[in-house]
Amino acid sequence: MIYDIHHVTTYEYGTPVRYAHCSLRLSPMDLPGQTVLSSHLSIDPQPSQIVERVCFFGNRVSSMTIDTEHSDLIVEVDTSIDIHRDPPPEPASTRPFEEVREEAFDSESLDKASPAHFLHPSRFVPRFAPAVEYARPSFTPRRPVLEGAVDLMQRIRADFKYDTKATVVSTPISEAFEKRRGVCQDFAHIMIAALRGLGLPAAYVSGYIRTIPPPGKKRLEGADAMHAWVTLWCGADVGWVDLDPTNSMMIGNDHITLARGRDYADISPVAGIILGTREQDVDVSVDVIPREEVEA
Repeated sequence: MIYDIHHVTTYEYGTPVRYAHCSLRLSPMDLPGQTVLSSHLSIDPQPSQIVERVCFFGNRVSSMTIDTEHSDLIVEVDTSIDIHRDPPPEPASTRPFEEVREEAFDSESLDKASPAHFLHPSRFVPRFAPAVEYARPSFTPRRPVLEGAVDLMQRIRADFKYDTKATVVSTPISEAFEKRRGVCQDFAHIMIAALRGLGLPAAYVSGYIRTIPPPGKKRLEGADAMHAWVTLWCGADVGWVDLDPTNSMMIGNDHITLARGRDYADISPVAGIILGTREQDVDVSVDVIPREEVEA
């Protein structure tokens, strides 16, 4: 499946900004089952400097500097990408989670995909005992690791309510967990905290998910949004497997990976500093369009 993605982030400032320095993580990367055909980044006003690099985790990062006064900042990305993933493994076919846990802690690799980087607390995923206790019923002794993770994912989907007004980006997982409400970022962080608390390596993934309209209805432009989910290391024989607790599904060809990290702090789409006063308004619009819709 080939997708054309149009992503626009617009900042409106209360007073003119004299200087901005930001890091953008908005350009997808090639991965198994995901091939970037093209990706173009447009910024208004034009930066005085922009530097492209790849971060430790393999994500594409554009660091930009704007030193002219501006009241608005528009970041626009157009990407075409081919998704052709193999089906995920059968959950029951994976090894017992105790064996995977032991293998993860015995890992001597410090490669970007090593489980060693995703076992310990991070900025948005601290140690959180209630999430670990919540996860324990899913991981009965000798249960296959992916089977337990799928069960945990399904329970999160059943027990937590998607509510865009319940949390903000900085809301701690303790608050979202207590409310049993939040958005995809919250559910991913809670699931990661639960898995890491059991000694299982889990990472945070940002990206997009195709929005499929009801039968007979047209897809609404701008109705798609950025999404977040979890990837779990299931042992060296299986590798990493992605799970979407918001929708209770292992990912397939409707998910597009943008970046991976320990949590949201590692891969926030836009991060940086500005010199200005008062507040800012942010608007994000995303269209994820299957290529056959474009050609139709």
